[in-house]
Amino acid sequence: MRPIWKGAVTFGLVNVPVKLYSATQDHDLSLHQVHGEDGGRIRYERRCEVCGEVVAYEDIDKAYEDGDKTVVLTGEDFAVLPHDRSREIEVVEFVPGSQLDPITFDRSYFLEPDSSSVKAYALLMRTLKDTELTAIVQFSLRQKTKLGALRTHGKVMVLQSLLWADEVREADFPALAAATRISEREREMSASLVAQYADDFSPKKYRDEYQAELRKLVDAKMEQGDALDTEATFGRAQPEGDGEVVDLMEALQRSIERKRQKKGPAAAAGTGKARGRGKEHKAAGKRGA
Repeated sequence: MRPIWKGAVTFGLVNVPVKLYSATQDHDLSLHQVHGEDGGRIRYERRCEVCGEVVAYEDIDKAYEDGDKTVVLTGEDFAVLPHDRSREIEVVEFVPGSQLDPITFDRSYFLEPDSSSVKAYALLMRTLKDTELTAIVQFSLRQKTKLGALRTHGKVMVLQSLLWADEVREADFPALAAATRISEREREMSASLVAQYADDFSPKKYRDEYQAELRKLVDAKMEQGDALDTEATFGRAQPEGDGEVVDLMEALQRSIERKRQKKGPAAAAGTGKARGRGKEHKAAGKRGA
């Protein structure tokens, strides 16, 4: 991995030099656009609508338009902004991690300590683990001031950028405005269905099926070309549902029975264990509160 940013975590008078790495990567198959008739690659040009010339990237500035007025901002203009020059990840407060709404999470980054700051890095990590708190930080990256959450992840610290409060939309759907009556029986049936699916989360159990099928299609096209029989490769396409409206209670009952048939008696016992773990976690949460 190559670092995308170098700076320091600052906590009071403590300064911890670090390197920042992207913690995630895109596994999607890389595709580009071509002309369907001859396979020629489609290229896009940055063409000026005034003079008609193709403009080199280094000659492109940014602008803000407000009605009839347009303000052009050059690279030199951005360079004078104090926050753009900052190389600090400033700790502003420590909060319980449970208070962070996952909807605000954006990008994740690994922090690697500089060779001169290993002890200070380890101390901050240990403090976060011992206190079970998350550090809220502010930093600048790629010409943007960002809010972030600094926490531990295995043997390293992870910085997760957060959305600002005004970047999260308010959801107000008319259909939810009216009071909806849910019976005790419906709640019990729903809880029973959830129990049938209860288990410990293991990300490695899941894979991106679409990308796997796309890779299979590309490999088959490379081998067979336009003679590819997609039905032989992927099977016959399943027809879409007929839109049948099923009674909620009936749908819950059918779902529970179908899940029980798939899992069998041994799996049902495992579900009881998972359900017990859920109760333990809930009880621990209440004690912590």
